[in-house]
Amino acid sequence: MAVEIQYVVVRKGEEKMTFASKKEADAYDKMLDMAEVFSEWLTTSPLALDEQQGEALGLYLAENKDALQHILRTGKMPEEAAASEDETAEAEGKLRAV
Repeated sequence: MAVEIQYVVVRKGEEKMTFASKKEADAYDKMLDMAEVFSEWLTTSPLALDEQQGEALGLYLAENKDALQHILRTGKMPEEAAASEDETAEAEGKLRAV
């Protein structure tokens, strides 16, 4: 018989997700905290969002926080920035080869 440790993230008495490592469970719990803050912040906006839409949008923003941070930092979509960096590197490589 094997012993298996599981870490369960519980919110408002409801099991949200089960993880094999504490690190993953803590990261998911932190993401849910961020989603809750985003949702609360969105309710103060002039947008006409119902509670479910606000929660869904807050969760989306929290799940994509790296892309959001990149956009806020650079003003560009993450894919565009990566593509332009590749093009710049290629152009520099071509110039150096000449």
